[in-house]
Amino acid sequence: MSRYTAEAEMKMKGITFPAWHGKHYVTLAELLVRLGSFGLDLTWRVELDEIVDPRCTEVERRSADSGMDTLTLLSLTTPSLQLIDAEACGFAGDDLVVVLTEFDSSLWDVRVVDERVLSELRHHYPGATDL
Repeated sequence: MSRYTAEAEMKMKGITFPAWHGKHYVTLAELLVRLGSFGLDLTWRVELDEIVDPRCTEVERRSADSGMDTLTLLSLTTPSLQLIDAEACGFAGDDLVVVLTEFDSSLWDVRVVDERVLSELRHHYPGATDL
């Protein structure tokens, strides 16, 4: 989906897990919060294959420029924005450090440079498996 994915796969470790846990849907906003301090100072660029909500247009607009900070992305995806096919790339300066990919509103792939972030996510999403 993204021009950044090939680079991410070479440098990062990742996990995959279902977007649905019973009746609870794991949103992009929830994942941003789960990144904790690791994700707080990142700049985000988001690619959306489908516009499912008016907020998606604003996310795309801000991504087309220089990206947006975590709190701006969080404000645009809360409450409960369910995406269908989307990829959010988080940058520390020019370095890609996290990629959050949602497939068909059913599965999340998370790639990140910091293994501690994956450990934390495995704790919250016990069905996670390594990529």
